[in-house]
Amino acid sequence: MKRRFLGTPNAKQREFLKATERYVAYGGARGGGKSWAVRCKAMLLALRYRGCRILILRRTLGELQENHIRPLCESLGDVASYSDGKKRFTFANGSVILCGYCAKSRDLQRYQGQEYDFIFIDEATQMEEYVFSALKGCLRGTNGFPKRIYLTCNPGGVGHGWVKRLFIDRKFKEGEDPKDYRFISARLSDNLILQEQDPEYVKALESLPSDMKRAWLDGCWDLFEGQYFEEFSREVHSCEPFEIPQDYRRYMAFDYGLDMLACLWIAHDGHGRFFVYRELHRPGLIVSEAAKLMQEYTMGEHIEEIYMPPDMHSRQKDSGVTMAELFARGGIRGVCADNRRVPGWLAVKELLHPVDDGAGEMTPALQIFKNCTTLISHLPALRRDDKNGSDVSLHPHEITHICDALRYFALSFKMCEKKEKTTEDPLALAKRRAFAKAARGTKGHRCF
Repeated sequence: MKRRFLGTPNAKQREFLKATERYVAYGGARGGGKSWAVRCKAMLLALRYRGCRILILRRTLGELQENHIRPLCESLGDVASYSDGKKRFTFANGSVILCGYCAKSRDLQRYQGQEYDFIFIDEATQMEEYVFSALKGCLRGTNGFPKRIYLTCNPGGVGHGWVKRLFIDRKFKEGEDPKDYRFISARLSDNLILQEQDPEYVKALESLPSDMKRAWLDGCWDLFEGQYFEEFSREVHSCEPFEIPQDYRRYMAFDYGLDMLACLWIAHDGHGRFFVYRELHRPGLIVSEAAKLMQEYTMGEHIEEIYMPPDMHSRQKDSGVTMAELFARGGIRGVCADNRRVPGWLAVKELLHPVDDGAGEMTPALQIFKNCTTLISHLPALRRDDKNGSDVSLHPHEITHICDALRYFALSFKMCEKKEKTTEDPLALAKRRAFAKAARGTKGHRCF
């Protein structure tokens, strides 16, 4: 058997090759040498652990062929035999590298029930979280080998949110051990070979528009291709919490399902500025539990209006009672929100747009308190719908709930204000608002 030279890793690739955590993500920017690192580590593991089973996964068969199967055939030569029908490399020591793809949910069925010692998910941000969750269940065996999943990733794609949550933001759920997760950042500047061999690729990335350049060249996880709210910036649209003044009008908007209760509290200063000052994001609550928790979070504040999804007012076939009535029994009385999707998302964009703050400074109409971490994380992760670029994609579903609540408020408040302006003259409107301010505490929604 001939000696094979796999190449010399750069510093970040070497760090990836040596990583021993259970879940390791590698990447960030484009051109960081991710595919080579995957192939190299898979080959080394196959030679190191006799009889181990390794899976390399890409989204499509074409990507799999181009990025892994063809280069592996060239690198392995007589080191391992390849079966094109099974997409499998078999080593003399009994180790196997299986190459698979997962473009649709049904593709995942061919891997469920299998046992693997090492799994590589290449371009993990192109896959939804259920793929990662399902493959974690395949990481098992009694051979004593370490069990690990390696991921490569760039900002963007349908899996942007869950990869960012686990490896960038490190916001873990119950049962997720922070010690199991490690992120190794790699940029084009780390890949000297690519810079030397393809300088035109470097120039192409450097000539991109500033936002795209930050995502593709610098690996910024708050910006990515297909992002809906490209104008969102944590530095601009979030602020330190402060005590809401008494003369600010307060509102609530929520989205509800058994899978998730997502509620926002928004204050309006009366001069075109809005502040999201509280959020609630909790799964698995029945209506009575949801209403009770919303009451507790509201802490007796005077709420001008509560916006809820229109389907809350639809009667249930089994009981004839509406969800709105059930919430009302728990003290949460709301009105139907305007839930039109495209106009709603455009209304949110208007809130993110800079406006004159009255002192000559241009600041966004909406700012989010920094303790509202879910909204700050999920809003910039929304992607454009593939079929309608004016709409937000419904996937991944778990990041849409809190954003839908903001959409309900943005459009409902806008339409209400528009109606006021068209039906009342300025003097009458000013008098009515002054009266409402004086009467505050006796009208509207008060939660105890």
